Amino acid sequence: MVKQRWVISILVIGSLLGLAGCNEKTATEKQDQVKVSEPKKQPVQQPQEQPQKEEEKKPIVVNVIDPNTKSVVKTFMPEELGFAVNPDSYKQELEKWAKDLARGTENTKGYDQRMVLDKINANGQIIKGIPQIILDEAELVSRVMAASVNGGDVELPITVTESGYKPDDPSHLSEVVVASYTTYFNSGVAGRSKNIELSAQAINNVIVGTQDIFSFNTTVGPSDAAHGYQPAKEIVNKKMVMGIGGGICQTSSTLFNAVDQVGVSYVEKHHHSLSVGYVPKGRDATVSYGGPDFRFQNTTGVPLLIKTIYANGKLTVEVRTSAAYESLIKH
Repeated sequence: MVKQRWVISILVIGSLLGLAGCNEKTATEKQDQVKVSEPKKQPVQQPQEQPQKEEEKKPIVVNVIDPNTKSVVKTFMPEELGFAVNPDSYKQELEKWAKDLARGTENTKGYDQRMVLDKINANGQIIKGIPQIILDEAELVSRVMAASVNGGDVELPITVTESGYKPDDPSHLSEVVVASYTTYFNSGVAGRSKNIELSAQAINNVIVGTQDIFSFNTTVGPSDAAHGYQPAKEIVNKKMVMGIGGGICQTSSTLFNAVDQVGVSYVEKHHHSLSVGYVPKGRDATVSYGGPDFRFQNTTGVPLLIKTIYANGKLTVEVRTSAAYESLIKH
């Protein structure tokens, strides 16, 4: 009986130990479950990056380039000059600038250049002149206005014109006289006679090619003492006064009456303030270096040669061309 109780006791103790082991395991599992069910730690949020600032707009720049030297003549900042706000005012400023650039100012030389015509010397060789250079003001303004929208480079619209004749023309241009005019003067007046002679020499054997513009002042140059001109009477403000170079207007007037017989167009021509005795009334062409000029354009369709014949008391100006061109000339 005692033995049975001991056995029963052992069984009871063993059962209790078994239950204790199960309880311990369950508690451990519960701890594990608690650990698993614990919420995950949220990652620390990093501060959001600020959006990058928009790149600052680069200013619009217009560079005006000389096509020959490739140098920058002028730089414009259209926005600073009010292009967007008042384009009309901006354009007016461009027009004034283009005019000064082309024609020059008191302190600067312009791009425009009158043609200095070629000439045949006593040996039949060509003395080269200077081509005509024209800066197209309207086209320049148009180009700068267009470039002012997005910026960029603009080339100056320059036109260079050489004299309008062929290389083999000069040797034939003296063949035919197509127009001639003669005036007379008092050879006893030494100063005036000398001035007529010098100015006549200056225009002698000048080639006026097709569409060329002849300028008396450009061809003759300054009629001053440094160039051999002498004092003589001349008309100034309806009065006869003494002046260096008096008499050269007889040369220009004789030239006018000669070329007027063929199909030329007049670019510039002025009358004296008084009548002169060497040509009929209204048939004169007064000139003064740096002032009034006599200019005409050869619109005859063929190249011409100007010849002058100076003698005591007599000046003749002839207009000549080659025999091959005589029938083609427009009167």
